[in-house]
Amino acid sequence: MAFELPDLPYAHDALASKGMSAETLEYHHDLHHNAYVTNGNAAIKGTEWDGKSLEEIIKGTYDANAVAQNGIFNNISQLWNHNQFWEMMGPGDSKMPGELEKALTDSFGSVDEFKKQFSAAGAGQFGSGWAWLVKDSDGSLKVTKTENGVNPLCFNQTALLGCDVWEHSYYIDFRNKRPAYLENFLDKLVNWENVASRM
Repeated sequence: MAFELPDLPYAHDALASKGMSAETLEYHHDLHHNAYVTNGNAAIKGTEWDGKSLEEIIKGTYDANAVAQNGIFNNISQLWNHNQFWEMMGPGDSKMPGELEKALTDSFGSVDEFKKQFSAAGAGQFGSGWAWLVKDSDGSLKVTKTENGVNPLCFNQTALLGCDVWEHSYYIDFRNKRPAYLENFLDKLVNWENVASRM
């Protein structure tokens, strides 16, 4: 069964008033995300990974010793990353659930300090990649960053929040101002209920 491009959980223009335009979503979801689906399906066809889950393929094809990952991993991992990314944002006014606020405060000292560390991770990721809030295998919360399409599954971590810092995610709306994009993402776009549900 081939993987399919999931529909956005909201209209293309639903995030526009919060700093992510319909044009960005048309390019990012309809073109970039769809390309990962198309190329990923083509890459696994007829291989041992055909018929496996996204998670199985990601964990099975990631090479911790490689400078550059293989084509199957790159496309399937980015397909998974984007599936999560759209769900981690929302058009409504999202209030952070108390249990998440407590967990962030316990782990980072305050919610503001978490946001500071998350933004620094995203801004400091050289080239393309992602910033993440993860739950590690020991249950602790950490801020991490990964290059290109690498994600927390590769390290047996649970992705609670991820922010795409590839240029196609922000250039239309923020040009080269990645820190401003990250600040806007945390302050206006994150669906904190979704983040809490992943704990």
